[in-house]
Amino acid sequence: MQTLLLDRRTSGIISEGVPKGETLSSLVRFFSVFSDATRLKLLSALAISELCVTDLSRVLSLNQTTVSHQLRYLKDSGLVRCERHGKVIFYALANEIVNDILLKGVEFLGF
Repeated sequence: MQTLLLDRRTSGIISEGVPKGETLSSLVRFFSVFSDATRLKLLSALAISELCVTDLSRVLSLNQTTVSHQLRYLKDSGLVRCERHGKVIFYALANEIVNDILLKGVEFLGF
């Protein structure tokens, strides 16, 4: 039997507070979105302005196919929304919280 240095109450709070199961899996998937340089570029650009694939591709110097693929991933992850205007689809952050997360990362790194 191991002796814990912390009290039972704190041990219980930690046990209850650490994500498990589907919550943990969802958090891992969510934060993995931020582990790709292309996706970070796209999210950062969309934090500034709503943009179409062509403009994102040109402004970020990325292949249009790559941009489309990553936008689909971001949309499926719930971080990006799209809206059609005629033949053009514009993309934007789904929620301002996504921008807050990006800014917190920058702040944490001291940039």
